[in-house]
Amino acid sequence: MIRKTLQRSAVVGALALAGASMGIGEVAGKTRGNPIVTDMFTADPAPLVHDDTLYIYTGHDIQNETDRFFKMQDWYCFSTENMVDYKNHGPLLTVEDFEWASGDAFASHVTERDGKFYWYVSIRHGSIRVNEGFSIGVAVSDSPTGPFKDAIGGALITDETPNSIVLNIDPAVFIDDDGQAYLYWGSWSDARWVKLKDNMLELDGEVQNLDAKNIFEAPWVHKYKDTYYLSYAGSGYPSKIEYSTSDSPMGPWEYKGVINGLMPRSETNHQAIIEFKGNWYFVYHSSALPTGGVYRRSVCVDKLEYNEDGTIKPIIRTTTSVPRVD
Repeated sequence: MIRKTLQRSAVVGALALAGASMGIGEVAGKTRGNPIVTDMFTADPAPLVHDDTLYIYTGHDIQNETDRFFKMQDWYCFSTENMVDYKNHGPLLTVEDFEWASGDAFASHVTERDGKFYWYVSIRHGSIRVNEGFSIGVAVSDSPTGPFKDAIGGALITDETPNSIVLNIDPAVFIDDDGQAYLYWGSWSDARWVKLKDNMLELDGEVQNLDAKNIFEAPWVHKYKDTYYLSYAGSGYPSKIEYSTSDSPMGPWEYKGVINGLMPRSETNHQAIIEFKGNWYFVYHSSALPTGGVYRRSVCVDKLEYNEDGTIKPIIRTTTSVPRVD
């Protein structure tokens, strides 16, 4: 494990020095361009705001152009202070960092609590396989860019967790104003939620059903004013991004509609919604790169806007991304 950490540190340092030559440095003009990363394939974005910086944690597609199914082994992080200039922090976490896991670095989410950063990942378990064999693990760090290490030494959610689902992937954590943390996840038209204890590493109560119209996978919860918003990939596979609202993070959820339609050349449609420097952003992936496709995706960022009644306006996907902010 020490050897792997040293190797990763060397890679991260090299990437930081490489900067613009790897497609992640300063871009001329007032917008970044979509996708925001063009020298590699990135997927399943999960943004986090910390100290006036937006961090976007992503999966990493490494599949070739002909084979089918997702091929993913590690997770990356990109950061920006102005929505135009991004820094690549390199592969901060890999499947090898979880000794109990066997592979498949699927969607993840990072959240901060009391100065520590918790990275929830969906990953295939090495020994527990009742259904699809995917589990949710947690890594922890004192910094948003690591180093991260397995916080439990085992999985938080597995196929053997009571009331878990066939495919335990796409974790997302929401911490409410009162400090209560909630974990959401789901796929194959089935989703769950559960409270987390203050240590962020244990379940606090029983796993509950997440009931929302058309939900397929990728639940994400955010709050705007006094309303809780649950967005998700919906209407089956290929998926649209749909959303529902509630006056509680526990629901019940009232369906509101579609905000992002089907994606060309990508059957998956994975989103996140975040506020940064007074602006709301819709972070998602597409297959817009020339050699992109179903298993070769790329993260994009566009504006998210609300109507006066609090409903979300349909997303306008662009090739420019969003304006610079300072």
